[in-house]
Amino acid sequence: MSIPSTREPASPAAEPNGPLRRLCWVFPDRESTKGTAMWQDFFWNLYAECAAELGLVWSRHAPEDVTVDASVPGKPRIWVDQEPVTPQDTLFITALYSLPYQAMDIFNQYALYAVLEQTGFYLPFPPQVSLIGNDKLATLLYLEGSPVPVIPTWRLGTGRDVGKYGYEVGMADVRYPAIVKPAGWCGGGGINLARDSEELRGLASLAQGGDTTLVVQPYLGDRTVDYRVYVIDGKPFATAKRIPESGSLVANASRGGRMEYPPIPAELAEATAYFAEKLPIPFFCVDFLHDGERFWFSELEPDGVILPDSDDPERTMQREITLARFAAYRDAHARWLAAGAPRGGAVRTEA
Repeated sequence: MSIPSTREPASPAAEPNGPLRRLCWVFPDRESTKGTAMWQDFFWNLYAECAAELGLVWSRHAPEDVTVDASVPGKPRIWVDQEPVTPQDTLFITALYSLPYQAMDIFNQYALYAVLEQTGFYLPFPPQVSLIGNDKLATLLYLEGSPVPVIPTWRLGTGRDVGKYGYEVGMADVRYPAIVKPAGWCGGGGINLARDSEELRGLASLAQGGDTTLVVQPYLGDRTVDYRVYVIDGKPFATAKRIPESGSLVANASRGGRMEYPPIPAELAEATAYFAEKLPIPFFCVDFLHDGERFWFSELEPDGVILPDSDDPERTMQREITLARFAAYRDAHARWLAAGAPRGGAVRTEA
């Protein structure tokens, strides 16, 4: 399986006064009051500001805000929150969100992505990118040719029969302690340390409550830090280094990790060409773990959070990356229009 390319060769440069006017972010409307307040300040407000600098309107919408009239064949009409939009003036950002409180929205998100794609809208994240990026093992299998070694991973489902331990047929080579985490969450949620198979059984039984699929990976030690490479138009643009609090298993900024923007490590910059070839989309993030001696490829984040620098109240890097990201969307949309705005986007199967 390959990702359809959204790049078009030899297309004219995008003009700031081109037809694109709106960036519509499809996001389930499930945040708590506290979560909304946190994320609004963390990045939503800045996203709107950066879009405005580029002459665009940024807005966030739940899937149910989109209405489609397809009663006339070949001439669908689409509204977002009762305002008409067209493939020429609007693009939709469709990275899947599947945290526990968003589970009921997963089908609605994917179904809307398919409808938007088939009605002719440009999607910077084709639906299959979310499929690959949302499951941690699917990511590693798709990108197993990574120049940076892929971290060993086991995947197990949970459900009503998890107490029968049928998943253990595939766990014979797991070495403890091991990291156990949900296969499809983000933000560092649900990450635990299992010291033996009995603790893994306990974590699996807890995951049973939400039918949460788990992945198991080696614990790399308390010196482990996380490097996120922001890839824009196929090139490494910046790297965020995330360092966990003492005793913490995760380095996410939302969970107390310290964040800085160092120069991009040469090994990771060189590896970017492989990821860009496999993922020909305007923007994505690749996460690597460093255990004190070597790097490991860990995760793909199609919509990786652009983090504020802990030591910079002006958020200079966060703003620069966001501006470059949105400009890449605008330019890719212009190339897509110049190429004839092809409809559809079915997954291609390689011979």
